[in-house]
Amino acid sequence: MTDLTKPDIRPANPNFSSGPCSKRPGWTPEFLTHALLGRSHRAKPAKARIQYAIDLTRELLALPEGYRVGIVPASDTGAVEMALWSMLGARGVDMLAWESFGSGWVTDVVKQLKLDDVRTLEAGYGELPDLAAVDWTRDVVFTWNGTTSGVRVPNADWIPADREGLAICDATSGVFAQDLDFTKLDVVTFSWQKVLGGEGAHGVIILSPRAVERLESYAPDRPLPKIFRLTKGGKLIEGIFEAATINTPSIMVIEDAIDAMEWAKTIGGLKGLQARANANFKALNDWVEKTDWVANLAADPATRSNTSVCLKIVDPAITALDGDAQAAFAKALASRLDKEGVAYDIGAYRDAPAGLRIWTGSTVETSDVVALTGWLDYAFAAEKAAL
Repeated sequence: MTDLTKPDIRPANPNFSSGPCSKRPGWTPEFLTHALLGRSHRAKPAKARIQYAIDLTRELLALPEGYRVGIVPASDTGAVEMALWSMLGARGVDMLAWESFGSGWVTDVVKQLKLDDVRTLEAGYGELPDLAAVDWTRDVVFTWNGTTSGVRVPNADWIPADREGLAICDATSGVFAQDLDFTKLDVVTFSWQKVLGGEGAHGVIILSPRAVERLESYAPDRPLPKIFRLTKGGKLIEGIFEAATINTPSIMVIEDAIDAMEWAKTIGGLKGLQARANANFKALNDWVEKTDWVANLAADPATRSNTSVCLKIVDPAITALDGDAQAAFAKALASRLDKEGVAYDIGAYRDAPAGLRIWTGSTVETSDVVALTGWLDYAFAAEKAAL
């Protein structure tokens, strides 16, 4: 494209950040005016709202019987760390990593927990490790959707129903937008700030009966900070999963999550959320497929995320530049769109290859994705002309 004329149509909502993500359509702060601010989170009305958030999560995700849902501190990171520190060490563990967050969990297990029997199965950005090489006599830790690479596991077929180890899954940018088979997952963690467009600070942890059994039968030989403790006296602290949070939650954040989940029910629940994300991804991917200067970072179409879409610039004039210059070009492209007010926060993650990362999750409108594509072409042409 050589036409430097700015497109006539602008996205109505320029928020394409991969976290915190765009609020649901029609959201305003007025939807939170009934939040029980200034009340104790232990008060009956406040506790009822926390329980309602738990119940909505269970309902929307159609969790199997016996699965527990808890709201915990420190976003998805806190939920993952809680599982790692509380459960690992009972047997060997396979760690899967193909992007920044998965690599972070490897670092924690190897360098902080210092477990002896750890295997790491890694792949570069844009690819998955060999899932067939996973040993399910061991515990397995993996991300469902690689937020910083745009690569997700295609399904849960690679996880055996009769596994001996636990399947511990960081699902933060996949849950609600992608089809997770919870019968194949023992620990699932996420935060509301991704697919639901919620606010930060709190994580959600979902435990299968097998995960509860591990917690009640295994006591790790290491100190556990209070915010990581899921058991007391060898028994699960049931209160965590019955609205008695470990520490003080933000009632406003709870209400915001409730608002998002109630909205989700009005659009068809889980299937409605998935359909919106799929439509958004298709709109962006259709543009990618017909555009010669850009390509998906995820090599295999079956593993491409429908939420955190990561793109690489493949125009020969740009790929001929050295690495620093390529990164500077991608950054300038994203900055131009930011200054135009048509797309905020779409630069690649700091540890990822140079490029763009565009959120197409359920709270984004497809019309905004379509409008964005014209601006992407404009910004690329303008930056290339400036070289």
